[in-house]
Amino acid sequence: MVVTQAAAGSYAAFSTTCPHQGCAVASVAGASIVCPCHGSTFALDGSVTNGPAQTGLTSRPIMVANGEITLA
Repeated sequence: MVVTQAAAGSYAAFSTTCPHQGCAVASVAGASIVCPCHGSTFALDGSVTNGPAQTGLTSRPIMVANGEITLA
């Protein structure tokens, strides 16, 4: 799971599996989530910003409470 914070206090979580060919996204560089296998990049909201992936990362439900982030 990769967790992002696009705006202060606004968290989102996504599967680390790239929808292109199933590689694991490996890093967050600035405002991009990067897949090392074929160069796809994703915005902090999980949407695809550069292919070859055609769809965004799969969203995961989370809860934020008492300074902890957990899967919902």
